[in-house]
Amino acid sequence: MQVLQELRRLSAAEEFFEQLGVPYDPTVLNVARLHILRRMRSYLDEQGLDTELDEAMVRERCRTLLSRAYQDFVVSTPIAERSFKVHRDAIRPSRQIMVGLEDLTVVAELTEGSKT
Repeated sequence: MQVLQELRRLSAAEEFFEQLGVPYDPTVLNVARLHILRRMRSYLDEQGLDTELDEAMVRERCRTLLSRAYQDFVVSTPIAERSFKVHRDAIRPSRQIMVGLEDLTVVAELTEGSKT
C-alpha cells in the first residue's frame, strides 16, 4: 500500500492534509495538530485497512478518516476530546483524604515571648 508508505514519510500535519487533499483551517490545526493525527491513527486502527483494497480506495479511506478526525477538533477541543493519556488522567478524581478540624490537635502552643 503505497499510500501508507507515503504517509509514513510525512512529518508535519499540514503535509498529511495536503497529501490527502483534505481542506483545513490553520487555526484549528495549530491548536490540535497532534491530536488530529493521533485520532486519525486511532480510527485507522479501529477500522483497519483491507489488504485487498486498491490504492485509490486506501487513499480515500485515509482521506475520510483524516477529515473525520479533523472535524472532531473543529467542534471540540483537545482537552475535551481527551485523546492523550495526560488529558484522560486529568479527569480522574484525585484521592483526597478529608480531615475534620475536630481531629486536629495542637502540638505546641506558643506563648508571647517564647522562641520558636
